[in-house]
Amino acid sequence: MKNTRNILDNVKNVHFIGIGGSGMCPLAEILQSKGYNVSGSDNYTSDTLKRIMDSDIKISLSHDAKNIETADLVVYSAAIKEDNVERVAATQKGIPCIERSIMLGLLCAKYKTPIAISGTHGKTTTTAMLAQILTMAQKDPTAIIGGKLPFFGGNSRIGASETIVCEACEYVDSFLQVTPSIAVITNIEADHLDYFKNLDNIISSFNKFAKKATNCVFVNGDDKNSIRAVKDVDDSQIITFGLSKGNTYYAESLSSENTPFASFSLMKNSEKITDIKLSVPGKYNVYNAVAAAAVSHYVGVRGEDIATALNAFSGVHRRFEVLGKAKGITVADDFAHHPTEITSVLTAASKMGFNRVIAVFQPHTYSRTADFIDEFAKALSIADVTILSEILAVREVNTQNIHSEDLASKMKNCICLNTFEEITECIEKIAKSGDLVLTMGGGNIYVFANMIFERLNKR
Repeated sequence: MKNTRNILDNVKNVHFIGIGGSGMCPLAEILQSKGYNVSGSDNYTSDTLKRIMDSDIKISLSHDAKNIETADLVVYSAAIKEDNVERVAATQKGIPCIERSIMLGLLCAKYKTPIAISGTHGKTTTTAMLAQILTMAQKDPTAIIGGKLPFFGGNSRIGASETIVCEACEYVDSFLQVTPSIAVITNIEADHLDYFKNLDNIISSFNKFAKKATNCVFVNGDDKNSIRAVKDVDDSQIITFGLSKGNTYYAESLSSENTPFASFSLMKNSEKITDIKLSVPGKYNVYNAVAAAAVSHYVGVRGEDIATALNAFSGVHRRFEVLGKAKGITVADDFAHHPTEITSVLTAASKMGFNRVIAVFQPHTYSRTADFIDEFAKALSIADVTILSEILAVREVNTQNIHSEDLASKMKNCICLNTFEEITECIEKIAKSGDLVLTMGGGNIYVFANMIFERLNKR
């Protein structure tokens, strides 16, 4: 569709194909809250889908042409192909069909203050931190997060204010569908090279995103690529954050890196706003917290309320999520699937007092594994022992002829195993009391994390 700007003003019945997706379900709930008749279909039952099964949204647990018969508008996720039976039927009937990112942009336009958080790393956690701060400070925001926030009991929240906080993903330029009042860039690195091809194209995309902001852009002033992305943006619109004093907002008196949970003073232009003590580990989370705190302060949240909310923030699902301890062995899971993320997470884990860190990594896409194989090897070597599963293909064909064994050959203390069952048996043999078993990856490795935790509990 070429012109979708006013489409929500002319429809009443909206159908979501793949409604159970973590990015789709919140949009459906927000539309329903605004008075639209919402329906959806999915082939799989998920936690997000279960959450809305008892609502007034009509759910079909299969894709069928009849599901779209009453729809005025169809929304589909990126995973839904053109030959999907419902998309085909909608096209034949002349029913408008739009991709999820377009709907996100349309919904954000319904709010006076859309705040969009972007970046190669940290956008989910930063979005969640900001949403929790604003909610605890009684700002009543609507929020769409890329992971489950325990504080919300899900990955979204429907508020009554004119503020919406959303995660804005750069892949295939999706975030360019959103016109934020306040844009946030946490950092920029080479990633998604299957689409962007090179770093310059990634920076160019973030530059377009920054220029879409109607009010201001919060940018990581310590990150040279982020600064490059805003070099021709009006200086009056740029607000920097980071750990160095040259930024508008920055962390001062940062506690020793040997402590698992950081504390620091949040500063703005040499004036202290508040003292903050985090409950999530890692230097990377200090950056996330400073970004969320800076935006919160900018929109009027008091320093003490920022500090209270960040101290209460316990993390997001699949972001150093500790599942528990079994027989003295701690099991945790993280979404890290890029070398920089793995380095940050394993560095944090190594300072938390465990006897050994056993990393279980599921490589995510052939292209990313091939593009960063040396960087992956260096990052994973921070762990005492690394176990690699097969590479998760996702949307790709293995044209690079790359395998996990190629990555393992560049590392010491690395084991390659094909199945989760084999990995579970291996962990049962080698893990000892005092160890941390940390699963990492952007795919379904969390299934193994739960599997090993249950198995160890029964051992």
